[in-house]
Amino acid sequence: MSEHQFSYTGFSSLAIHGGHRQDPNYAHLTPIYATSTFVYDDAEQGMRRFSGKEEGYIYTRWGNPTFREAEEKIMAMETFGFGDEQGKPLPLKAYLQSSGMAAISALMMSTLKAGDKVLSHYSLYGGTQEYLNNLLPSFGVEAVIADLRDLNLAEEMLKKHPAIQLIYLETPANPTIQCVDIAALTSLGKQYGKLVACDNSFATPYLQQPFKHGVDFVVHSTTKFLNGHGTAIGGIFIGKDVEFMKGRTYKIYKALGGSSSPFDAFMLINGLKTLEVRMERHCGNAEKVAALLSSHHAVASVNYNGLPSHPDYEVAKKQMRHPGAMMSFELKGGLQAGIKFMNKLQLCTRTVSLGTTDTLLSHPASMTHYSVPKEQREQYGITDGLIRMSVGMENIEDILNDLDQALN
Repeated sequence: MSEHQFSYTGFSSLAIHGGHRQDPNYAHLTPIYATSTFVYDDAEQGMRRFSGKEEGYIYTRWGNPTFREAEEKIMAMETFGFGDEQGKPLPLKAYLQSSGMAAISALMMSTLKAGDKVLSHYSLYGGTQEYLNNLLPSFGVEAVIADLRDLNLAEEMLKKHPAIQLIYLETPANPTIQCVDIAALTSLGKQYGKLVACDNSFATPYLQQPFKHGVDFVVHSTTKFLNGHGTAIGGIFIGKDVEFMKGRTYKIYKALGGSSSPFDAFMLINGLKTLEVRMERHCGNAEKVAALLSSHHAVASVNYNGLPSHPDYEVAKKQMRHPGAMMSFELKGGLQAGIKFMNKLQLCTRTVSLGTTDTLLSHPASMTHYSVPKEQREQYGITDGLIRMSVGMENIEDILNDLDQALN
């Protein structure tokens, strides 16, 4: 039965079947369309395709059947359970990208031009922060950074900088797990005629749906929880102004050349099918890990939105199904304590990514942010003893035992 003939009542049913169309050769799973280009029945059909009068594939950099299923599945997840103001399904358009940074680049280049500004907040993914601070200025675009958890300050920035065209949110943010209020900031942005985008990588659409709160765009690093197995790099850029996405954004998408690969899209599709069951295990384990860390003598503080003591607890509770599987914690003893802890891990994995089935830990001060001056790191809450953790799906007793022996 096709997707259009059946109304899914559960997220996992959608994750498994959503976006799938019967392959012409009746393959059970969507094949890897490993082709650089596509052929036409005649010259007239080629003309119709290139002019946009006929739907169809031309060149894999411009679109591919394997991409399409991943795009449609993620769009369906982002809008599952709600519709537009008339109750109809919210129309979206998405482009699968070669990485999360490719998706962010497509977003920025689609919405900003020389002389514009983008408003964002502290504690962003390092690649995004570098893009805002070091790359956008060369194109004549300035980033305005403020603590957007303070709505009065956010409004002050909008008044002070009328050239702001885009408000860019990342919530929960990397690596301090700060949360900003999506609905409140989107409402504020609309009052001033601004576009709003949200990076939903940490939460996934199972835990948080930014379009439900009115944002214009959503980006993901599909490398993380959406793929779930660390097997492929990817990203996706989704917008609700379909004409804008098919027009300016499609031109940017084609020109930048940041499209995915059919193999990576295939790996993503199969990862997406288990998103709900994986996130339930990730999140259940994370609660127990946070409880251990928050009471451990070697830990100074824990950044986890599921703890009532966290300053963003109420915001996360309002807009997320669950606080998630990401956290960071501060070790007593600073840099050397962080290095010693990382070296003693036996079960958990020392690496810089997140969202895979195994538990991943990184020490920003000695790894991802080693070259960043200490004063600058600490301005964003990345201290010498900070550890970032993506809680995996191992048996919780094993995760807790490994952390405990490493902390002791």
